[in-house]
Amino acid sequence: MASPTTEAPPHGDAELLARAADGDRAAFGQLYDRHVRPVYWQAFSVVRDADEAEDITQDVFITTWNKIRAINLVDESALPWLLVTARFTALNARRRALKARHSELDQDMVDDGSSVEDEVEGAQIRAEIDKAVAALSPTDRQLYDLCVVGDHTYELAARELGVSHAVVRNRLSRLRSRLRADLRSMRTI
Repeated sequence: MASPTTEAPPHGDAELLARAADGDRAAFGQLYDRHVRPVYWQAFSVVRDADEAEDITQDVFITTWNKIRAINLVDESALPWLLVTARFTALNARRRALKARHSELDQDMVDDGSSVEDEVEGAQIRAEIDKAVAALSPTDRQLYDLCVVGDHTYELAARELGVSHAVVRNRLSRLRSRLRADLRSMRTI
């Protein structure tokens, strides 16, 4: 009777991450090969664009490499961490694209020969926004500058300010609501 052959079990994510953290690029390549498809499809489900989903997938694995020692495994798998990272990266990419599209629309509105009244109203709105922003706390002003005016993602802003992603998301949500309310009150006057 022949003895059963024992194959070496495939390396688990924990082992691959540990080896990659020690500089083993082949281990990182195995991790990439194992999880690239679900990461891509997670990104694609948000942005609905194949090229952008590929870019996001690349960004996720660059982030993975940069944060290799801080990744939390769930049931010995890196996939949940990768999928959450892919989702947030895709949402941030979509937000930047929408912001760019709105900026282009705003520019088109300015270039369409708007009337003097429109320009005066626009200046009043900008002045009200500036006044409302000036009344914000220093942290909220920084968040406004980083994420609303600038192109920081929530993650980058959180890292820069030393707070969590959730803190940035919640504060910006309240900030936007407050600014909308201030602008609504101005329009009713």
